[in-house]
Amino acid sequence: MSEGNRKVSDLREGEDNVSIKVRVLSVDEPKVIHTKRGDRTISEAIVGDESGRIKLTMWGNQAGKINEGDAIELKGAWTTSFKGDVQLNIGSRGEINKIDEGSLPKPEDIPENTPKASESSSRSYGRSRGGYRRGGYGGRGYRRDRGGYSSSFGSSEEGEESSDSEDEE
Repeated sequence: MSEGNRKVSDLREGEDNVSIKVRVLSVDEPKVIHTKRGDRTISEAIVGDESGRIKLTMWGNQAGKINEGDAIELKGAWTTSFKGDVQLNIGSRGEINKIDEGSLPKPEDIPENTPKASESSSRSYGRSRGGYRRGGYGGRGYRRDRGGYSSSFGSSEEGEESSDSEDEE
């Protein structure tokens, strides 16, 4: 799933380690947003190839690295869904490299269509990464760890969420 010849139209929500070549159609200035893990710097762009367009969110040190019209290759990106559309994300563990302009279509030749999230995840606001599941009977529940669930009966972890989050910067 990480081949560099992927097309925008082939992307699906929930993918990790995505490599893809795209042209930057528009890019916003970096901005600071407030998340549950503190302030984060992001920049958003619309990128595309001959198969369609997709929103790209660049987290942390990746924000502000690209310009409108650039031809770029993303390595180590991941996908999420928001309001029914698949979106690309790249953070500190990913790479953005400028590539040969001729390898991608001109902006006016990139179609308007965007990849859609599957119906079951179109209500999702990011990738599912586990977290605390509340149960009945006095706060009994299960906390999802990698590889399964562990009991968290009355522990101090109640209410905490998984530390592996999409705002990973």
